[in-house]
Amino acid sequence: MPFKTADLTDEFCNNNCDDVQAAGMTFNSYGGKPRFYGEIVTLKVFEDNQLLRDQVYSDGTGKVLVVDGGASMRRALMGDMLAATAVENGWSGVIINGCIRDSLDMATMQLGVLALGTHPLKTVKAGVGQTNVSIQFSGLTFEPANFIYSDEDGIIISEKPLV
Repeated sequence: MPFKTADLTDEFCNNNCDDVQAAGMTFNSYGGKPRFYGEIVTLKVFEDNQLLRDQVYSDGTGKVLVVDGGASMRRALMGDMLAATAVENGWSGVIINGCIRDSLDMATMQLGVLALGTHPLKTVKAGVGQTNVSIQFSGLTFEPANFIYSDEDGIIISEKPLV
């Protein structure tokens, strides 16, 4: 369903904006799908993408994977193969507080991908991290089972679906 974050905040954000969190776009868009939304699934990792790998192999229909990678700029948490797997399993998007690689290939995929930057070096795969925990970055709190909406203007989060 088409949406614009600006229109959603106009409709659902009251004067003190208690119902919706909003942040301007501080990430780079790398996926072939600039607008995406869905139920939030969270991961907290650092330079280890085993949990991300496990998650994209699960059913992601109607979901957005939000990964707090500790803002590391030293390794890429996701590349083209994991992005392709996310597409195959129905994920709407992936937001990474860290880096990705294979950005040109990701740009051709029907997946929303936001990240801080790119890096050619892959991660370790030790399986260290946390799944479905509250995480915070970019002035937002990402809670599992809340809903996220992302487009060219920014990101908004709500406890309930808005579209």
